[in-house]
Amino acid sequence: MENFKEENQIQIELTDDIAQGTYSNLAIISHSSSEFVVDFVRIVPGIPKAKVKSRIILTPEHAKRLLFALKENIDKFEKMNGTIHLGNEPGGFFPPIGGIGQA
Repeated sequence: MENFKEENQIQIELTDDIAQGTYSNLAIISHSSSEFVVDFVRIVPGIPKAKVKSRIILTPEHAKRLLFALKENIDKFEKMNGTIHLGNEPGGFFPPIGGIGQA
């Protein structure tokens, strides 16, 4: 188990099972007036049904903070490793799979 401390404000615990992570190759995003819901999905080639592996529910403010944090980290990654190419699909997205929105 690891502990992280950010500016002496809060101690964050990362247990071994969560530290392993969950692989996802699609995120389906929906929202209401009070929350954003991000469903992380794993699509396996040749299998017509995909399962949601994790769901994260965020306030609109935290969703926007996540957007900025991802942008900052992608910029740093691309500076060190080169541009991330999205492929031939328009916008690099998978076709919709019954979700309200996707990223």
